[in-house]
Amino acid sequence: MSFLDCSCISHAQVQPVDIEERYEDTSHQFLSCDGSEYTLQGPAGGDDITGLSPDPAHYQLLSKLGKGFNNLSQVSMAWHIPTGQLVAVKQTNLDECTEEELLQLMNEVLLSRLFRHPNLLTSRLVFCSSCQLWVLTPLMAYGSADALLRTYFPDGMSESLIAYLLYGVLKALEYLHRMGYVHRGVKASHILLSEEGRVYLSGLHSIYSMMRDGKRMRAVFDMPHHSPALLPWLSPELLRQDLHGYGVKSDIYSLGIVACELVNGRVPFQDMPPTQMLLQKLRGSHCCLLDVAPFPLGELGGLKVSRSGVDSGIGESVATGSMTHSATVPPTDRPQSPGPKNHSATLHNLVQLCLQQQPEHRSLQRQSKT
Repeated sequence: MSFLDCSCISHAQVQPVDIEERYEDTSHQFLSCDGSEYTLQGPAGGDDITGLSPDPAHYQLLSKLGKGFNNLSQVSMAWHIPTGQLVAVKQTNLDECTEEELLQLMNEVLLSRLFRHPNLLTSRLVFCSSCQLWVLTPLMAYGSADALLRTYFPDGMSESLIAYLLYGVLKALEYLHRMGYVHRGVKASHILLSEEGRVYLSGLHSIYSMMRDGKRMRAVFDMPHHSPALLPWLSPELLRQDLHGYGVKSDIYSLGIVACELVNGRVPFQDMPPTQMLLQKLRGSHCCLLDVAPFPLGELGGLKVSRSGVDSGIGESVATGSMTHSATVPPTDRPQSPGPKNHSATLHNLVQLCLQQQPEHRSLQRQSKT
């Protein structure tokens, strides 16, 4: 049964094994590139919602999927009653938004009419009901990369899945940068995976134009008004706020942080106070990929070592309470520890390039084509 044929199934019920089986055969659906022009290959199943009606009475809200836009928006799965199609609805109470937040929402809506790329999640249908702003997008059956990490991959994803996700993000960023925009909000929770296996980059409310009077600026100086939770992904030059400003290479640094996040299952710098985080980034402290187990394997006694980190990327965390009773647990039922991950030199080089202290050294032209 297709996900979009069942109105009672939740995106959290999709099994991770489906992801590993399906993402390898969908790259031909994504992009037709002729020089600098990008065209869609046509709507893919449930990703096409352009024909739906802008009437709140035609939608039945089924379940809450999460929050967005600095927790001001409620994202829900909804059923379009006339067609039976499932969509994602983001509702924002405009009365609770500041003037600056209203400008961000308006910017996102206007840019959604400008951008057309198969790896960008744009607002396909927007309308107001009383003080509520309704923004409809295709339903992302597998949710965000952040949700997949927390639910199925607590020790990090497999390298092949990471490469697949980052490739989709890179194509979206390449398009945005050619259009003269910097995203400024690249993180795992803004990377979405549809039922068809298509990778989308969302979070367009933080986007910023580098065009002034018809000319492209070499650098911009605007400080995004993000919540402190986004600081770990922001580049040193953006946080520094000096006369040099920042450009599109700021997004490449964020991509490197996302790569570490997907590999390690945790966000670099996240546990640091903001001041210490800023100092670490300005000093050029690099994040690293965890190629070793989080604790010495020799201290695990008779615990079985899992190779899931190498083969599938599905993490198998250790229950601390169970370790104290390992002697009484049958060998087949003992908790498994994440085995050492042997990441390729290509992945190490990609992260190192993305996290270069000097923006001009972050060149991914060769990596984005592989």
